[in-house]
Amino acid sequence: MSPGLVVLGFVLAFVLALYFTPIARQAALRFGIVDRPDGVLKRQSEPVPYLGGLAVFLAYLVALGLVFAFNSLLLGLLLAGTLTLLVGLVDDFGVLTPAAKIAGQAVAVFVLLRSGAVIELAEVPQGLRWPLAALWLFAVCNAFNLLDVMDGLAAGVGAVAGLAFGIVALSTGEYPEAAASLALAGALCGFLVFNVHPARIYLGDAGSLAVGLTLGALAIAIRWSDRSPAGFLAPLAILGVPLADTAYVSILRARAGKPFWHGSSDHFPLRLRAAMGGNVGKAVSTVIALTGVGAAAGVGTTVLWSWQIGLWVLGGYALGLVVLLSLLAHIRMEVPE
Repeated sequence: MSPGLVVLGFVLAFVLALYFTPIARQAALRFGIVDRPDGVLKRQSEPVPYLGGLAVFLAYLVALGLVFAFNSLLLGLLLAGTLTLLVGLVDDFGVLTPAAKIAGQAVAVFVLLRSGAVIELAEVPQGLRWPLAALWLFAVCNAFNLLDVMDGLAAGVGAVAGLAFGIVALSTGEYPEAAASLALAGALCGFLVFNVHPARIYLGDAGSLAVGLTLGALAIAIRWSDRSPAGFLAPLAILGVPLADTAYVSILRARAGKPFWHGSSDHFPLRLRAAMGGNVGKAVSTVIALTGVGAAAGVGTTVLWSWQIGLWVLGGYALGLVVLLSLLAHIRMEVPE
């Protein structure tokens, strides 16, 4: 495998997503798989079809299959991603309870870890590696699911994260990881053509869960510490936006006596939108730019700077996120909490 093939995978996934997404949209409209406005949290002017995640994952899968020979890493990622996609697809039909949804994710996480596709975490004791890896995968998977609250948001953040992962993996010669990262980023970029505000199709739970699990797995598969002792912290910066939003809504909903999966206006991108006068495009662009800053900090810490500089940059980024979220907590929301 060569860097040229990795880049080809990105381009092919992008083109395939441009082809598959309109087909998925037509199928969703025909079978009534749509997100209907409710006037509270869902304020789109008309029903918007789901199944965007199916188009993204299909483009990602076909691009990898046409360009690369599958090894255990890619097979594990694709199997676990497919299981998560199916769980989300059933949830998009509205027939899964939260407990069943978590159980389905647990099966996917177990399959991924059992496949040997994920490199064990070397920085922690042997007995804690699997539990911490499972906790991380659950966290990132559900973080992207929770983040999918505005047009283009989850797909844009996922595309930036995938690009950052791909750059790091290319720099360390990990071509299978780079191929998976950039193919996913390419598929998400192609999907964004139809998902930017006003969105013509949504990722749905199928897409956000599958994207989250795949990125979470790649984050612990890439050898972040090969060049910098601080490199293992880079995924926290690259995925800082979805992880920070999950912590944010969990704290606010716990204070309100609500379960963390209960839909509400607690998300910091929604509060940012309110602070910007309700401008969806501006708010989403700002959050994606914030993700880009975290991605640059993560990539720089891993492959460019000394570990001391990396720690300062990562610490500054984390402090900036905390300050931003603290300020946004004072924004009065129109939607009832």
